[in-house]
Amino acid sequence: MSAIHTTSRPGRAATTPLSRMTALARAELTLLGRTKGALVAALFAPLVLPVSAAQMAKEMDLAEVGLNTGTLVLPAAVGFSLLFAVYSVLVGALVVRREELVLKRLRTGELPDVEILAGTALPAVLIGIVQCLVLAVGCSVLLDLSAPSAPHLAVAGLLLGLVMCAALAAATASFTRTGESAQVTPMPLMLVSWMGSGMFVPLELLPDKVASVCELLPLTPVVTLVRGGWTGDLSAYEALGAVATAVAWIVVSVFAVWRWFRWEPRR
Repeated sequence: MSAIHTTSRPGRAATTPLSRMTALARAELTLLGRTKGALVAALFAPLVLPVSAAQMAKEMDLAEVGLNTGTLVLPAAVGFSLLFAVYSVLVGALVVRREELVLKRLRTGELPDVEILAGTALPAVLIGIVQCLVLAVGCSVLLDLSAPSAPHLAVAGLLLGLVMCAALAAATASFTRTGESAQVTPMPLMLVSWMGSGMFVPLELLPDKVASVCELLPLTPVVTLVRGGWTGDLSAYEALGAVATAVAWIVVSVFAVWRWFRWEPRR
């Protein structure tokens, strides 16, 4: 019986999941830089909207619930960054790449589905992280916000929010037909989050029944954990409840992507 010998192709270096996702992320970042509308929304909207939250804070009795302008505005700013820089931008990117057959071509290569989605999401996630750090420093300086009392809660909230918004974006892209409609389909979640996730009005100021419903919204646990990281008054039970809610939304979103995400244009 003859032996079968295999030789590696000359001049072709072995790739790793990290190198493949990094290469895809660089290409996606280049494409994002050419999409002026999405880039402006991602970079500037999260920096402008907190000003509106600060104006609204002046009209509320925040001291009654143990908050101040800084502990209202900073979690709201993080929420705005997640919604605009990660969720909204990524919905548009995934839909446009699908309609241009980019995702289909990528699947014919060596990248598995998870790496394609992760590499596409990486630029938006990195922009979100940098933006949140800038906003945290800005709020600390401009609003005289002290250092976080429980930084691990703030970090957990941010990380869960990044994963959740990326997964929700892929799930939303599953039901979005065109690049034009991708400007509309993210709006329901964004509007509901603005009104009910404690970004403009803390849940403590809402009626109990309304607050109980709002606690189940996707972005509420992120705002709760980030705010609790600064105030330090979030109990272990409340923190675990927020984490459980965020994880539940991530699981539901991942299942929706696995079940309904399309890699070819919708006809």
